[in-house]
Amino acid sequence: MAPAQPITELATLGGGCFWCTEAVYSQLPGILKIIPGYMGGHLPNPDYRSVCQGTTGHAEVIQLSYDPQKIAYEEIMLWFWKSHDPTTLNQQGNDRGTQYRSVIFFHGEAQHATAEKSKAQVDEAGLYPDPIVTEISEASVFYEAEPYHHDYYKNNPNQGYCQVIIHPKLQKLGLLKK
Repeated sequence: MAPAQPITELATLGGGCFWCTEAVYSQLPGILKIIPGYMGGHLPNPDYRSVCQGTTGHAEVIQLSYDPQKIAYEEIMLWFWKSHDPTTLNQQGNDRGTQYRSVIFFHGEAQHATAEKSKAQVDEAGLYPDPIVTEISEASVFYEAEPYHHDYYKNNPNQGYCQVIIHPKLQKLGLLKK
């Protein structure tokens, strides 16, 4: 008898550059697949160049397929808050523009409620000196990013952005694989 296929659910998150967000979630057990892409804008079939112009309304996001029996959506939210600065509007570090906004695109009312509750708890806990500005919106059409964006950190660990931004982030979060 073949083993049962895992139950999968989707989560779509934007926490700045999708290379960084993908690198964080790729280290977590229960994450089955990560696809970088774009969501939340008005331009159909956007590409990286158009999104970087900041006029499409799209955010750089990752879409996670995960096994909820191995990682709960609540834990996905905890990593979201820890992995970027949710208090800066349309900016993460030197990356500036609406495409780098902090955003949770929820899939269904359960995720919506969990995201709102999680945001309120983190805000009330005073983990950040400034208020959280993360957008929480219903998921819309997801546009997959170009192939060279997939597994970017894994495929380009010595690239400058990876060395200066992603590697220290993974180290700070205790997520570097030995």
